[in-house]
Amino acid sequence: MHLRHLGLPVLDKDRSLRFYESYFGFDSATRQLYPDGTVIVRDADGFDLALHEAERVAPSPVFLHFGFRAADPEAVTALLTRLRAEGVEITEYDDEPDMVSFKCLDPDGHRVEVYFEP
Repeated sequence: MHLRHLGLPVLDKDRSLRFYESYFGFDSATRQLYPDGTVIVRDADGFDLALHEAERVAPSPVFLHFGFRAADPEAVTALLTRLRAEGVEITEYDDEPDMVSFKCLDPDGHRVEVYFEP
């Protein structure tokens, strides 16, 4: 059994789709719209991201997050540099000998981690 799906409440599914497509490799060509308004997109590994519009997105507990493992530490720092330059809020950054990572907020305040560890 494998975790292959994440569902997120969002205020604007098109805005969120642009965010996850721009930074995290989800492909809008895979976009499927469901009768309840949920849109599901996939990345190259077949992971499904379901975005469902809500009237309000409640703040989540500080530790609650989901993460993307990068191919190498340079990929982590390259994306971090790009996100900072484009005004995405970075909430945490760690550069240790055994791990480099950061967390940022998506447009709805969901915490997204990008990390590499050998």
